[in-house]
Amino acid sequence: MQYHKKKLPLAISLAFAAIAPATAAEQTELPAINVISHYNNAIGSSNAASQGTATSSLVENRPALRTGELLEFVPGMIVTQHSGDGKANQYFLRGFNLDHGTDFATYIDDVPVNMRTHAHGQGYTDINFIIPELIDRIDYKKGPYFADEGDFASAGAAHMRLADKLTSGIASITAGSHGYQRAVLADSFDAGSGTLLYGLEVTRNKGPWDNPEDLRKYSATLKYTGGNQYEGFSITGMAYKNSWNATDQIPQRAINAGLIGRFGAIDPTDGGSTSRYSLSYAMHKRSQDSLFELNAYAVQSKLNLFSNFTYLLDNPLDGDQFQQSENRRMYGLNAAQTWIDKIGGITMQNKMGLQTRYDRLSPVGLYDTIAQERTATVREDKVKEASIGVYAENSAQWLEKFRTVAALRYDAYRFNVDSDIAGNSGKARDHTVSPKLSLIFGPWAKTEYFVNYGKGFHSNDARGTTQTQLPSGGASTPVTPLVATRGAEVGLRTEIIPNLQSSLALWRLDIDSELLFVGDAGETEPSRASRRTGIEWNNHYIAYPWLLFDLDLALSRARYRDADPAGDYIPGAIDRVVSFGTTVTGLGRWYGAFQYRYFGARPLIEDNSVRSRATAIAYARVGYKVNPKTKVTLDVFNLFDRKASDIDYYYSSRLNGEVAGGVNDIHSHPVEPRSVRLTLTHHF
Repeated sequence: MQYHKKKLPLAISLAFAAIAPATAAEQTELPAINVISHYNNAIGSSNAASQGTATSSLVENRPALRTGELLEFVPGMIVTQHSGDGKANQYFLRGFNLDHGTDFATYIDDVPVNMRTHAHGQGYTDINFIIPELIDRIDYKKGPYFADEGDFASAGAAHMRLADKLTSGIASITAGSHGYQRAVLADSFDAGSGTLLYGLEVTRNKGPWDNPEDLRKYSATLKYTGGNQYEGFSITGMAYKNSWNATDQIPQRAINAGLIGRFGAIDPTDGGSTSRYSLSYAMHKRSQDSLFELNAYAVQSKLNLFSNFTYLLDNPLDGDQFQQSENRRMYGLNAAQTWIDKIGGITMQNKMGLQTRYDRLSPVGLYDTIAQERTATVREDKVKEASIGVYAENSAQWLEKFRTVAALRYDAYRFNVDSDIAGNSGKARDHTVSPKLSLIFGPWAKTEYFVNYGKGFHSNDARGTTQTQLPSGGASTPVTPLVATRGAEVGLRTEIIPNLQSSLALWRLDIDSELLFVGDAGETEPSRASRRTGIEWNNHYIAYPWLLFDLDLALSRARYRDADPAGDYIPGAIDRVVSFGTTVTGLGRWYGAFQYRYFGARPLIEDNSVRSRATAIAYARVGYKVNPKTKVTLDVFNLFDRKASDIDYYYSSRLNGEVAGGVNDIHSHPVEPRSVRLTLTHHF
């Protein structure tokens, strides 16, 4: 596939490609930019070495165990799970255990997925509602260098884009190990003056767990697109509902003693249910030298999650199960105006943007439960949280091989908390200014160089901003609403070797505080300032027209910056990631893929005396095209049946008969054993 640009300096032509139409004569005067492999990381396509796009062919050709693994298409990202598959996944990137998304921003057609002041964790990112077959591309960025990225985007951001139109209809049925069943129906067709796309998914799964997961998932998407590349709009509706039983992390001592197996549960009544309904509108209007974009959205979501991580520690008679519950409505509007200018002979692109969001939770609560029956209210709050972000960005081509992107962003937040605990109700507000600068040099010898700097932030849970009384008793100090981050990166991207796109980035990220609101306890847990540094090397190579290779390596170091006798290691911080994939296509009717991922051992406490083990998992795919419209695909997950962990924690819990204070132990959620899934797909 090739992209041709107008005859402007390279960077400016790339930046303006979406704005100014080119004539056929102009198009033929420029060399082509090639998109190879599963990624679009070509020279001139981005403003940082760690920015890029994963194409729909990658989503289609790589086997995935879970929907959440869509984010593993971001190089260096690891996606795991410590509970049932209806819950948001656990994410790791750039030396972070991101929990459920605290410092990584995720969007679907520019509608934010991260949930503020969430019942289970700040920035909660559940993408299980997405139907992967409808994804057109995933645009990703890393670091706080981009003006249009605000809350939660310090480690990075991913914008998943839904297709406007499918090349053909899709009907697929999947059956697999452990009672896995999935059916998908999707198509698009002309409707009036536009195109109507729909997608439906139903999934059932018992899983390998001794206590069957009994997952029941329903997803639907409806998108209407009208107009053309110069003036158009889209309206998208999405619906999702899911329920499941959960096997949470379990203590190693219980396995060693033979009390349970690796796939057993301590509390078999854990589980949950969730739903999400959204409606969004987007439009664009472009002329020869300007582009206006606007999108608006409304989301309603619910969650009821039942967990028991400490078993009999606090309640030796009935157990420590608790419920996290929320009922949310979220509204937002974004607008951006981009135009081309020329000052003193310097061609520039200017952009100004506005981003607003309002979340209303009525209520968000934490409750003690026994077998999912409420016995007491730990805390219950009604929350209103509003934000506005404005930014200005200037891209200038100073020389033929030197351009800059300079930006300034301003964000303001208001919090209003109505709590059932005396002293915890109140209002708070905060604001932050975030400057950003990128320098791009080249290309020379098909190699481009980048220097990036930016200030960013993540918001804290609204309940922590007004909290003066802990649910467990005692006083509490309200937290800083917006936590500042600062990042820098130097990197390069090269195509000097034919058919190989390669990028290298050295980066650093400082966070003023890793303080967070612990939804499991309903209170704030303070932490220290931190620094992360690392190096990433990404490679995408076409060995032959039918053979593609992807190799991504990431090393990082994460430490607290403030000295403490407890130690300076950050628990759960990942220090190395290796991902290798190969895809075979075009061998007659046969096709296939192999995917390997490795994430290294991690410190589980601050002094690094307790560490998790490394995990290495391989997936494989073999497919056969019965005819041009029908194919059969066999996916094998955990190909070598490794007995490893998806995630490990170290904390105190109590089993029946143990001492009152509990026992410190590693608690793990195992990777699923080898499993197979057979899919029959027909295109119509």
